[in-house]
Amino acid sequence: MAALANECAEEEVPLFEQGFATIESLGYRVIVSPLAEPGPSHWWAVATPEATVAELNRLLRDPEVRGIVGLDGGRLALSYPDLVDADAIRADPKPILGLSDISALLLALHSRTGLVGIHGDVVRVFAEWPDLKADRRAQLADAYQRVLSGDAPVTLPATDSWECWRGGSGEGPLVGAMLNRLVRIQASGFAASADRFDGAILFWEEAGAQSSVIWQELHALRTAGVLQRIAGMVVGAGLGLEFTPGGPDNIREIVLDVLGDRDIPVIGNVEIGHSGPNIPMPLGVRAAMDADALTLTLLEPAVSR
Repeated sequence: MAALANECAEEEVPLFEQGFATIESLGYRVIVSPLAEPGPSHWWAVATPEATVAELNRLLRDPEVRGIVGLDGGRLALSYPDLVDADAIRADPKPILGLSDISALLLALHSRTGLVGIHGDVVRVFAEWPDLKADRRAQLADAYQRVLSGDAPVTLPATDSWECWRGGSGEGPLVGAMLNRLVRIQASGFAASADRFDGAILFWEEAGAQSSVIWQELHALRTAGVLQRIAGMVVGAGLGLEFTPGGPDNIREIVLDVLGDRDIPVIGNVEIGHSGPNIPMPLGVRAAMDADALTLTLLEPAVSR
C-alpha cells in the first residue's frame, strides 16, 4: 500500500486497517509503505512530490512487490509523473490501482510507458466493502481477482443503476480518468497521444463539480478531437455534483448535448470513481460494451501471468 497523494491521519487508521483487511481477504499479502503510516504530511498531501515519488520508485524497483494500491486520492499526483522511474516500469510492469487524483498518475504512466494501471478502488474505498450486500461483494471480489490474475474475458458486474444513454455497441481499448484530471493531463507533457483515443472506450467520472464545468471540460475534449475518435463512452455516477442554474438537472443531457450527432454507445451511472466501490477498469485493455444490454466485458488480460 502506498500513499500517492493524501496522508493517513491518526484518526483514520481503523478505516484504512479495514481496507487492508478487505484486500487481504482477496488473497493478497499487504505491505504498508512508510508514507502510508500515520504521521507524514506536507501542505495538503502526504509529502513533497520528491519524497512521494522516491517511495513509489522504491516499490516499482522491488521485485517482491507485485502491485501497488493507493491509500487515498488527493491533490498531488500531477506534480511528479516526470520523476517516476519509467525504466523500472518497463523492466517490471506491475499494476497500480487508484482513482480520483491517482487516475491522473495512471493515465500519465500509461501514456509514457504503456503501463496498464487499473482505475479502481483505493484503500479508503476497499474499507467500504464490508457494508456491501454479500452478493455484490462477491461479484466485485471475483472481478478484481480475475483482472489481477490476468484472466480474460471478464464481464464486469453491472448493477441496476446502469443506464443506456445512447444505444449501440462498441469495442476498443479503455482510456479514462476523473474528468478534470483527464483534461489537465491532456494539457501536460504526459498527454495521451491522439491515436490512443482511436476507437477507444472513454470512461470518466467527476466529483464536487458544477455541471457547467463538466460541460466545458467535455467540450475541451471535443475541440481537441478526442470525442471524434472514440468508439464509446462509460460515465461514472459522480458524487456531490452541483447543477448550474438554468441548465439541465442531469449529466445525461449534458453528455448527449456535447456529443451531438456522434452515434456512439454511452452507458451512464456506472460505479467508477467517487460514488462507491468501483468496478476495475484497466487502461489500454480492449473491452466490448453494449449500451442496450448494459454490458461491459474486458477482452484481454490486464496483467501477464
